[in-house]
Amino acid sequence: MNIPNLLTIGRILLIPLLVIFLLDGKELAAFWVFVLAGVTDALDGFLARVLKQKTEFGAFIDPIADKLLLITSYITLAVLGVLPKWLTVIVVSRDVLICGGIGILMLYERDFKIKPSLVSKVTTFLQLLTVVYYLGHEYLQGVFPVGSYLIYATAGFTILSGTHYIIRGLRILGDPEAAAPLQAKEQQE
Repeated sequence: MNIPNLLTIGRILLIPLLVIFLLDGKELAAFWVFVLAGVTDALDGFLARVLKQKTEFGAFIDPIADKLLLITSYITLAVLGVLPKWLTVIVVSRDVLICGGIGILMLYERDFKIKPSLVSKVTTFLQLLTVVYYLGHEYLQGVFPVGSYLIYATAGFTILSGTHYIIRGLRILGDPEAAAPLQAKEQQE
């Protein structure tokens, strides 16, 4: 187990603490836990590249940690009435569609690489920014009164990104050649 992977596991372990703080009404503490989780996300990727410690486990667990953090944050903030429920449904639905799509591609033995697109990166950034903004709303709304714009931008990019992934997945699913490398490897065994 290397340092980047330990940081990723640490991020997963921060999620229950974030929820406890939110449920106890300790938004400032939740804000700092979320910021710390974000720092570990940036740091684990940076260290994996710099220290040349990229692993299959890290490539697998890092996006799961990100999704768990975001989904948990959105659901908790929606239940508490901080974020609109419709936004949470959009954010969670996109991630469920992506995970379901990956499962279908694996079921049909399609060879694919999970690489986030530019739209996906912007979406993730906006989703994170929305959580940070609303966790620190007491301090940030007076300085940056952009709440509703941020919500609509996040919703729009989330829908755009989800649509983009659906189109990519359908192209891979519809292209029998995409499965050829995987099938050739299985026949050799």
